[in-house]
Amino acid sequence: MVGKSRRWPDGKQKPRTTQPAARVHALRHALFAQLGGFFAVLLIALILVRVARVEIAGILIVLAMLQGGIAAIISSRQNAPYWWLLIHLGFAPLAVIVQSLQLASGWYLAGFLLLLAIFWRTDQSRVPLYLSNRATSRALLDMLPTAPDHIIDLGCGTGSLLSRLARARPDCHFVGIEHAPLPWLIARLRTLSLPNVTIRRGDFWLESLAGYNFVYAFLSPAPMPRLWEKARAEMTPGALLVSNSFEVPGASAFQEVRVSDHRRTRLHCYRPNKTSDFTAFPGIPPGPDQE
Repeated sequence: MVGKSRRWPDGKQKPRTTQPAARVHALRHALFAQLGGFFAVLLIALILVRVARVEIAGILIVLAMLQGGIAAIISSRQNAPYWWLLIHLGFAPLAVIVQSLQLASGWYLAGFLLLLAIFWRTDQSRVPLYLSNRATSRALLDMLPTAPDHIIDLGCGTGSLLSRLARARPDCHFVGIEHAPLPWLIARLRTLSLPNVTIRRGDFWLESLAGYNFVYAFLSPAPMPRLWEKARAEMTPGALLVSNSFEVPGASAFQEVRVSDHRRTRLHCYRPNKTSDFTAFPGIPPGPDQE
């Protein structure tokens, strides 16, 4: 018996929500890539020792770099996100370098706690720390509603974007939510003098989007289907969802704003619940399918 497909009231297919099993699957792929690189380099090392009589200690860093490269190649074949490639490339070489420094054990604990404070549970959220630059801030400023309104930044990082927007638009109220402790603390300190900014530490998935006409997100490809489902369920008709760099799979953006910066940033603009009233956003004309 075939189960019913999940659809919205308008007949469109609902995007699938990212499940914990998918995260486990991604970590399994990462482990497979590391082990693949390790065993490949182990075989190479055995050949060098037995045939060429090479001292492993003298080329350990080279072997570590080779292991990272092989792991990154395996990861790319698995269509892993690009940040996984960087992790694979640097993991073994950094381990060899740190080991050669002969640091006291307390430094390892301090390094771990610092990374935890910065990135928190990126393995679960699958959202790295991305910071929006000044050019993006200027582009978003042109897109804000002309009238006073409520704007939210999902995963606000260090609050650099919100502080710029809040100074330029004191008539609007800005909310930022960040789950990593250190970026949240920096954001709080940065916006203490701005009465129109509220920074909260927590899970933005628990925040209702019903009270916001402008929602900004700079996340990653992984949570975009879930974000779209949340936006469709909670955002009011005509409210604007802007995603920095990452598109919603299967959804058509009514406009794409290209930012003049070195990253060639693209802002994908969506109205999860369409309406014929676009007066709140005069700088963003309706797309062909919305006229």
